[in-house]
Amino acid sequence: MPNGDGYSLIRQIRALEAGQGGHIPAVAITAYLDEDREKALKAGYETHLHKLAHPTTWIEMVAQLAGY
Repeated sequence: MPNGDGYSLIRQIRALEAGQGGHIPAVAITAYLDEDREKALKAGYETHLHKLAHPTTWIEMVAQLAGY
């Protein structure tokens, strides 16, 4: 992203939500494991997932965020 990164984007989204009362579930998907997890959670993501995670992990994560 030319003017920021995913962390700044989720912070902007969360700030808008706070003023408007909504919430969009979001997952940070990165190439790093432990290094980005804490950063992602602090920025406002519900969870963090590694790009190379097993497909069933992706499915479980989406189902969890969707409330299934």
